[in-house]
Amino acid sequence: MTFTVGIISDTHGLLRPEALRLLAHVDHIIHAGDMGDPGIISVLRRIAPVMAIRGNVDTGEWATEFAEIESVRLAGRLFYVLHDLNTLQVNPVAEGIDVIVSGHSHVPKIATVNGALYLNPGSAGRRRFKLPITLASLEVTPDGMKPIIHDLEVR
Repeated sequence: MTFTVGIISDTHGLLRPEALRLLAHVDHIIHAGDMGDPGIISVLRRIAPVMAIRGNVDTGEWATEFAEIESVRLAGRLFYVLHDLNTLQVNPVAEGIDVIVSGHSHVPKIATVNGALYLNPGSAGRRRFKLPITLASLEVTPDGMKPIIHDLEVR
């Protein structure tokens, strides 16, 4: 059986229809910070359970509801979520972490280091410089994990 996690970050107050379409059938959503507006999470919660952390632009009273770092176990895999990968202060292998999710850079990236999957979905919000507009999904099966970066460009 496949468990699909939708991974989004850096929406900066903009939740695109293309993102909602891609997330429509996921089992769980992770938002890796810089929501920009708490309404983003309310909308995502109508699709699936959401785990979200705050990023550097998430300020104000509403943002205190969200931690800066969270861990969650989904489909038997331990996810560690923080906004800026440069602030990672744990050893993922020593902690038994399977997936490290981050945002902040707006640059989508998938890498495996010492057996741990590092996943940055990029930015699903407003375009920054010439960076792509993206989000990610992660299919978890008994046989492994399949990360995918999805381009949200309207062509």
